[in-house]
Amino acid sequence: MCLAVPGEILEIKGDKGKADFGGVKREVDLSFLKGVKVGDFVLVHVGFAIQKVDQKVARESYRLLAELDKEMGKDERAAK
Repeated sequence: MCLAVPGEILEIKGDKGKADFGGVKREVDLSFLKGVKVGDFVLVHVGFAIQKVDQKVARESYRLLAELDKEMGKDERAAK
């Protein structure tokens, strides 16, 4: 299974950028996308931005990931 996580581009230097993933900031490679600007949201897979996404889509993804994390925590507590 593959997972791409949305991140907001905070800065750009050449083909590299810094993205915010809901509070976690990481360097990403932007070489696969053209026209990315600071403030854009992109899907990132293994460090590469692979697609631009709408801010609404990114926020919904964050919500769903938080919900999944919460549910997984319940399962872990129930197993103990």
